[in-house]
Amino acid sequence: MTDKAFQDYYPDEFSHCYGCGRLNDRGLQLKSYWDGDESVALFQPEETHMAVPGSVYGGLIATLIDCLCTGTAAAAAYREQGRAMDTDPGLRFVTASLHVDYLAPTPLASQLEVRGIVTELTKKKVVIEARVMAEGKVCAKGKVVAVQLPESMLNTMTGEK
Repeated sequence: MTDKAFQDYYPDEFSHCYGCGRLNDRGLQLKSYWDGDESVALFQPEETHMAVPGSVYGGLIATLIDCLCTGTAAAAAYREQGRAMDTDPGLRFVTASLHVDYLAPTPLASQLEVRGIVTELTKKKVVIEARVMAEGKVCAKGKVVAVQLPESMLNTMTGEK
């Protein structure tokens, strides 16, 4: 894994997400990295992430998949273009579709490993399949279709003209 997470490259105006925003002090601050052709993030759930005693609530699992995958979409697009993630023009992706299958209870006391792999990459869209594992067991699988924000929307959000 590299030292700098995908999300660490996001400019401040794109760093407030509850799941992965580095500027959201109350958020999860998920960090995603390349591990070969897969992306990976580790997360340690806390008691506040409980569904029933001993198990993680499904919304947290969906958030982990969502944030890993949108970060992976950006990183994959930069990689495809042969560019570093801190180069302009910026590439930012949002979720167009999120599907999660919950396969087994996810233990609250275990560190979660979230992994994603790009299955489709076009100029405007990236499809990523992900899995959430605890103690080596796959607890959930997901699929995200991430679409690139149009430059006009990027400029509006950053205050550029």
